[in-house]
Amino acid sequence: MVKIGLADNHPVVHYGIKSYFKEHSDISLVGIIDNFEMVEEMLKRKEIDVLVMDLELNGLSSINAIKTLLQNHPKLKIVLFSNLNEQVYAPNAIKAGVSSFVEKSEKLETLASTIIKVNRGAVIFSEAVKRNMAMISKQSKSERLYRKLSSREIEVLRYLSNGKKNKEVAEALNLNEKTISTYKLRLLAKLNVTNLVDLVNKAKTLEIV
Repeated sequence: MVKIGLADNHPVVHYGIKSYFKEHSDISLVGIIDNFEMVEEMLKRKEIDVLVMDLELNGLSSINAIKTLLQNHPKLKIVLFSNLNEQVYAPNAIKAGVSSFVEKSEKLETLASTIIKVNRGAVIFSEAVKRNMAMISKQSKSERLYRKLSSREIEVLRYLSNGKKNKEVAEALNLNEKTISTYKLRLLAKLNVTNLVDLVNKAKTLEIV
């Protein structure tokens, strides 16, 4: 029996996952939390093989935090279960040590089969992600540019695209406001634009946000 924990903000997701796995023959849901800060406590109290986590989980400010979590719990497997674009976030998730990325538009049967395979040691990402990562080296410098954004740069870009000011982004990510300004300058340079409006528009065109 694979023991899983769920880390997600939304009660409707809690209900759906709990209902689906209630009588599952191979998977048992043993814990539910709605904030990243509660993950460590849940792992102390429960024996969890696979953690199903939303990338937009409250308290989760960076994919780097997931990397640290996995370093502290080397036996733990993580499946990201999110509405965010897999092709954008999967490369950094793979680097962090995540075992799979399942979009919330997928059927719960897909999530279940992924959990079982991941528990056995598999690393599963969509064929589109695999193709895109394989093609990066073949693309021109300009085409590869947006794929070279760091996890933190993507996070800052997401907040900026949602209309957040530098100060608000800094507070959300627990960073200095000057640091956010530096990230913004890097983003402008990497995406070859000169102002915030063009930065956001290009990010949306490239489906980064």
